[in-house]
Amino acid sequence: MNTSRRVPLQAADDTATVTPLELFFDLVFVFALTQVTALLAADLTPHGMVRGLLIIGVLWWCWVGYAWLGNVMRADEGMVRISMLTAMAIMFVTALAIPEAFDDLPGGLPGPVVFAAGYFGFRCIHLVLFWVASREDPGLRRQIVRFTPSVAGGTALLLTAAAFDGPTQTALWALALLADYGGTMLAGASGWRLPSAKHFAERHGLIVIVALGESIVAIGVGVAGMPISWPIVVASLLGLALAAAMWWAYFDVVALVAERVLHRAQGEQRSRLARDSYSYLHLPMIVGIVLAALGLKKVLEYVGNTAKYELVKALPTLPLAALYGGVALYLLAHVAFRLRNVHTVNVQRVAVAVVILALVPVAMAVHLPALAALAVLSTLVVGLIVFEAVRFAEVRDHVRHHEAIATSRLRQDSSGGDAV
Repeated sequence: MNTSRRVPLQAADDTATVTPLELFFDLVFVFALTQVTALLAADLTPHGMVRGLLIIGVLWWCWVGYAWLGNVMRADEGMVRISMLTAMAIMFVTALAIPEAFDDLPGGLPGPVVFAAGYFGFRCIHLVLFWVASREDPGLRRQIVRFTPSVAGGTALLLTAAAFDGPTQTALWALALLADYGGTMLAGASGWRLPSAKHFAERHGLIVIVALGESIVAIGVGVAGMPISWPIVVASLLGLALAAAMWWAYFDVVALVAERVLHRAQGEQRSRLARDSYSYLHLPMIVGIVLAALGLKKVLEYVGNTAKYELVKALPTLPLAALYGGVALYLLAHVAFRLRNVHTVNVQRVAVAVVILALVPVAMAVHLPALAALAVLSTLVVGLIVFEAVRFAEVRDHVRHHEAIATSRLRQDSSGGDAV
């Protein structure tokens, strides 16, 4: 793709990495995830949980579009830089409207309309930039044409939902997501371009870190304004251990293997793999982390507010299900991610996820105290990581070191110079 003076763009290539602007761009999603967690905590009902998950689905699809865009054009050059900053401003306003995305508060602007309009503006900038980027690429332009109806349909349904409330509004949101996600799948992947596997994998790894950071923030929010105490210290450390184990589960080996598999794929095969493994299968990872963050927030509230709760007090059903179910979902998403990439099943992660889910009714039946519930969960996940590190030490060492050395030498031989 050539750079035009009329439309200042700089194409990305196979050496592209994540730019500082993209990291800055992700800050609005940190705020948005914080807003979603607060919304879920304020409405701990099945309907409230469904609504919160729908908002995550909308936010995720917004973010995904710009991850693909940054792989085609450098985000920090020319008109793309200004467009990214504009989109960032729109998303920030959209995130401000999250508490009113379904139920408008008295006074001010209509919250559901603000959210839907923000979504529309955000996606429009994405489409326009891709249309400009495709001006010399007929295949990409045809892909954008096939992709546009899903964006238009999803946006129309969100705007329509703003005129309703209750179950009808929620159903329209679900249809909007179905139109957007399903339409993207039906449009195929033959025209999408993904020059840099490294950029794409790194981009998604960073958003996982952003989400895990929200779980750590949730620990602090849960005890805000409370005097420090031993229960708070213990619960905080257990929560941090859980977050660290979830980080390890992704970044120790999984992220490295997935990036190499994506790098080896070419053409439409790479685009399909990126769509399935990252755009779709990373969503349940993010959802799992947000649900776990909600559970952590509630645990800290219980163990910290001794004036209201006792240490033997059990978590209510929904916070417990969010904490345990979120971690189980995260692990199962990893299993699906590995299955799509290397076509094998991680049996031990399936087993631990099943145990975690099975413990939910057990913990409810015995009224397991909140702190004990967190301790059991953290022990299980940390134990899983320790088992994998010991049981597969040789394979892990090969993936983390020897294969990387071999790849470096291969690049050096092919370039005739220093390894890059």
